[in-house]
Amino acid sequence: MSKASCAGLPKSVDPYKLAEQNSTLEGEIPLSALSRFREAVLEVGEAAVCSVKLSFYMDGERRRIVSGELEAPATLECQRCMGHMQTTLTSRFTLGLVTSDEQAQRLPKDLEPFLTDDFSADLWSMVEDELLLVLPPFPLHERAECPADEDLEALEPKGAPEQGDAPAKENPFSVLADLKKTKH
Repeated sequence: MSKASCAGLPKSVDPYKLAEQNSTLEGEIPLSALSRFREAVLEVGEAAVCSVKLSFYMDGERRRIVSGELEAPATLECQRCMGHMQTTLTSRFTLGLVTSDEQAQRLPKDLEPFLTDDFSADLWSMVEDELLLVLPPFPLHERAECPADEDLEALEPKGAPEQGDAPAKENPFSVLADLKKTKH
């Protein structure tokens, strides 16, 4: 097995050759170089990087596979208080290397396709796609850490009656039920 480790993860590789050699790549990608990711988050620090580990191999069916792990810091907007929220995005993924839509359709359901050229794959784009997939749709601080938590507590009524103690509310459609009874 071949193992390459460098400070920077190469942008483009021959994934088929790496899979045949059962190779692992480890490195970092500067988050400032990932434009779609930068647009999806509030801030990207100048020195912020995504740490990546990718393993290329062939499975029992001779399909070329890349499995990976990544970790990156992100500043998101809390949807409760609308303030900045620091988080760490992590992902573990397994992708089947394909060169056409037909090959992608033949992959088993547990493998997502990663469309490549015959001899090159853009690893940075793949990592950026995975980062975008793990962004939370509604980021929220932990309730106890959220600045809006105090405001929410002030809005909650104190000593509200229990469900069983609450007076029954009249059904607004009961008039319709009464009309139906009188017609028959």
